[in-house]
Amino acid sequence: MSWNIVWQILAGLVVAVGIAGTVLPALPGSLIVLGGLILAAWAEGFEYVSTGTITLLAILTVLTYIVDFAASALGAKKLGARPQAIWGAAIGAVVGIFFGLPGFLLGPFAGAMLVQYLHDRDLMQAGKVGIGAWLGMAVGTALKLALVFLMIGVYLVQRFV
Repeated sequence: MSWNIVWQILAGLVVAVGIAGTVLPALPGSLIVLGGLILAAWAEGFEYVSTGTITLLAILTVLTYIVDFAASALGAKKLGARPQAIWGAAIGAVVGIFFGLPGFLLGPFAGAMLVQYLHDRDLMQAGKVGIGAWLGMAVGTALKLALVFLMIGVYLVQRFV
């Protein structure tokens, strides 16, 4: 087996981990995908993928982080969240990972709701903020996934077309 194939397989595995990391808040998914795509291009001596394409992929990577923070903040803020509640949602998402799928799904909601409640002592408003934070994170995750698959598509078009 040639080393090029080994590097391509490794690059594919890195991209797969990056896709998973796009959904899991503990991993920098789009950055890992970018690394895998650069590894794949490097394995072929950048023969098919130019520095312009790599630059575009890097810009899309940065955009995933902007979208993620903006969607989460806007979702919670739309329903009256305090800035601290947005941080609570982010911390809740990270802590939730350790509790499996239920924790992953409920962590942002619980974190935002708890912080908002501790600050205002209004359970109804805290619940709204929790829902807004959760919806914002869900939309942000969907947009990040779309951008990550766009990155992969750009790479594949450049490589094979």
